[in-house]
Amino acid sequence: MTTPAPSVDGAAARGVVTFTNPFVILAGISVIVAGIAASFDHVWFAAWFFLGGLLALLNAKLVVIKVANATAEEEPRKAPVAVNSVVRLAVVSVLALVIAYFFRPSGLGVIFGLAVGQIVLVLNTVIPVLKGLRQQS
Repeated sequence: MTTPAPSVDGAAARGVVTFTNPFVILAGISVIVAGIAASFDHVWFAAWFFLGGLLALLNAKLVVIKVANATAEEEPRKAPVAVNSVVRLAVVSVLALVIAYFFRPSGLGVIFGLAVGQIVLVLNTVIPVLKGLRQQS
């Protein structure tokens, strides 16, 4: 038997699904990466990095849409969400690997962008929840 998670106030819950902050953070990180990449004569690395971050944001947005659609059904099922997740992750991964291979070495930026984009998204989700939990204590 599992225990329910503690409830979090509505302000923190609403902040969990916004994509404005992660986009701004990702753009800022991409500017920093562009400066570093330019100093090593790999300007395109930053462009691929930003594209990888955008792929991570797009993936997360599609997850939110699919889960919202699945939970709106009368009897939600996990199977369509799982299949959609596998297909979506496969497409994003193959696209990133193709870009990394054909545009190497700068194309590897898309892989790093995906990773940093995921970290930004996780932090964007966790920090408001932790703040809400801290305010409840």
